[in-house]
Amino acid sequence: MNRIARAILNLFIKGLLVVVPLGLACFLIYWAVAGIDKALNLSDLLWVNPKTGKPIYIPGMGILSVTIFIFVAGLIVTTVITDPIKRWFGRWLNRLPLFKFLYSSIKDLTEAFVGEEKKFNEPVLVDMNGSKRIGFLTQKDLTTLGLPNEVAVYFPWSYSFAGQVVIVPADKVKHIDKSAAQMMKFVISGGVTGLD
Repeated sequence: MNRIARAILNLFIKGLLVVVPLGLACFLIYWAVAGIDKALNLSDLLWVNPKTGKPIYIPGMGILSVTIFIFVAGLIVTTVITDPIKRWFGRWLNRLPLFKFLYSSIKDLTEAFVGEEKKFNEPVLVDMNGSKRIGFLTQKDLTTLGLPNEVAVYFPWSYSFAGQVVIVPADKVKHIDKSAAQMMKFVISGGVTGLD
């Protein structure tokens, strides 16, 4: 009887190890997409059912409108905006210090992940007084800060896209012979994701 119970429990745990991560990933994707769609869906403001007079909610219109807006913004930026307009926009931003700070920080972080000049492309291992941390080298030369033999390393936090920048001696940094994508996945997963 004990062997049967152990076998059933073992099968249940194995099933749980498959279903929980898959279900949680699907739920998080659904939650994010549904939340964005609901927040940005304007169909209930634009269309009204002529028979009932109530707004018509069309699922997916929020995501579609955001996708179209991003596409049009990319099209406009690549075809219409010229250097004088960019300079004018930069001067306008300089007059709004808080907005400039937030805009430039978010823009830099976005470009670090998906821009043409990706910043998190050099994974490193840093010796932190006996323990080692995986990070990404972001600045190799800090002489302008009066730190000639120091480098800036970004340490992402597990299960988050947040992180921190730490200035460390260059001799404490060891390059990792793996792709940046593999190492980012490894760190964000809390070290659970295997390395090839």
